[in-house]
Amino acid sequence: MRTAIPAWEPAEATAPDADWADRLDRARELLKGRRIVALTGAGISTASGIPDYRSPDAPRRTPMTLQQFLGSAEFRKRYWARNHLGWRHMDAALPNAAHRGLAALPGVTGVITQNVDLLHLKAGSRGVVDLHGNYAQVRCLSCASRISRHRLHAQLEPLNAGFVARIAGRGALEVAPDADVVIEDTGDFTMVDCGACGGVLKPDIVYFGESVPKPRVARAFAMVDDAEALLVLGTSLTVMSGLRFVRHAHKQGKPIVIVNRGRTRGDELADVTVDVDVATALQRLALP
Repeated sequence: MRTAIPAWEPAEATAPDADWADRLDRARELLKGRRIVALTGAGISTASGIPDYRSPDAPRRTPMTLQQFLGSAEFRKRYWARNHLGWRHMDAALPNAAHRGLAALPGVTGVITQNVDLLHLKAGSRGVVDLHGNYAQVRCLSCASRISRHRLHAQLEPLNAGFVARIAGRGALEVAPDADVVIEDTGDFTMVDCGACGGVLKPDIVYFGESVPKPRVARAFAMVDDAEALLVLGTSLTVMSGLRFVRHAHKQGKPIVIVNRGRTRGDELADVTVDVDVATALQRLALP
């Protein structure tokens, strides 16, 4: 379950480890010749223009909760209005050097990502588990039918041409982490219901306060079981949704390497921690 949190404060700013290169050399030796599963978070995607909740320079944000989405039709309408503009930013995002570096890193057998941006898939990684779902799918809360976000957009665009034009006329918008943008005036937005049963449509994303589907969790745990090492990249492990895999690998006695800008909740369980940019780390980890 992603814990419902009223708001997240930005993380404390830290300087990269002075001995980051030496730490990465130790990590490389630890990982060499082993089957590796990677666990990634928002820090791997910020260089692609996708904001996160925890960066030191990030504004204070309140993440979406399932209770909010279910509790108010007006809130859902407001969310979909924001998403109608913001999802296109995420859809257009391209993998950065970190995504490409991970896809090419020898020994990586799979990726468990907490991100919903599909950038690992775009970069060519295989065996990707989108732990929290992804922005490109929408499901009905009543009949569980799914449609693509592109298909939903095709339905919403003609219904909201005036809305899009009005908001676009205001200039640049602040992009938020959950495939939406920061706007308040959404009263004239029109949303549709499920075409199959008339139920409520929801992005196929695990909100805070919502449980990750059990089969998906089981698949992720199986990946950790089958691997010989765990490489954590770009996540503070603030929520248990990701931290549990670090704890699982630790209980099995498997080597754990954590690379993140700033401290994480899993640092004490790791064999090597490195405070450095993820792309820089992956470049050095790939050295022969």
